Amino acid sequence: MFEDQIRNNINKTWVLLLGFIVFFTVLIYLLGYYFAELYGNRDLAFVFLVAALAFSIISSWTSYYYSDRIVLSSVGARPADPAEHAQLFDLVEGLTIAAGTKASPKLYIMEDPSPNAFATGRNPEHCAIVVTTGLLSMLKRDELEAVLAHELSHIMNYDILLATIISVLVGTVVLISHFFWRWMWWGGGRRRGGSGGGYAMIIILALTLLFMILAPIASQLIQLAVSRKREYLADASAIRLTRYPDALANALQKIAYSPAPVRNANKAVAHMFIEDPLKKPKKMSWLANLFSTHPPIEERIARIRAM
Repeated sequence: MFEDQIRNNINKTWVLLLGFIVFFTVLIYLLGYYFAELYGNRDLAFVFLVAALAFSIISSWTSYYYSDRIVLSSVGARPADPAEHAQLFDLVEGLTIAAGTKASPKLYIMEDPSPNAFATGRNPEHCAIVVTTGLLSMLKRDELEAVLAHELSHIMNYDILLATIISVLVGTVVLISHFFWRWMWWGGGRRRGGSGGGYAMIIILALTLLFMILAPIASQLIQLAVSRKREYLADASAIRLTRYPDALANALQKIAYSPAPVRNANKAVAHMFIEDPLKKPKKMSWLANLFSTHPPIEERIARIRAM
């Protein structure tokens, strides 16, 4: 059952990612084509596309290598002490052996009574798992192992890399959208040259405006959808490691229904946690769920117990 879920979620993730790349490419090329027609330089479309992709690649590389330090600092995480948190180190070591990875992730502690955890880092050899003091005090050993397996699965599945790439692409779309609207506001849309005109330019402008209106919303919806699919994937991968679905289901139930939000969490890092650290209402409309970083907790638990 969990093998089917893993395969299904991987396939859906790649479909979403491919769709996002196609959407991103069409948006950039359409914008470049509009400027090319406006200024009478057909090479501008290609230049615009190359520049946008180059910016995304450079931003992704920078974020990939340095985002973990920024995240750990922003939540006030400190390195775990091997003597004080011996059980934590033992569980991670056992999971690492079971997963067949070369090195164990570094372990960090957040001083927070709300139970939660997340993983960060650029690959299985350079990664970290962060747990709150509330998680350590509230969960049983098997439940803690299940949570750690979930976070280790995020690392093994390269979810952090995927999230970084998509975040940069979304950020690029938003920046370009803001630039375009500011450019239009200050009169940049007035024609300064070019050979074409008439209805063709009106159609191109209409399509460009439509894409620029929908682009930030659509790109963020795709980002959130990918995030939710990777949570399902990490759940299934964790069960493949522990072979004990009930432990993860019980842990998620305790985490989700703990009343207090994580104090140092914010919207920028909320998607990284095993469950929403901002503690939004559990019963949400379909529209609210569409803009959520995590799947509905009841659905996650039901899927896990069915494995």
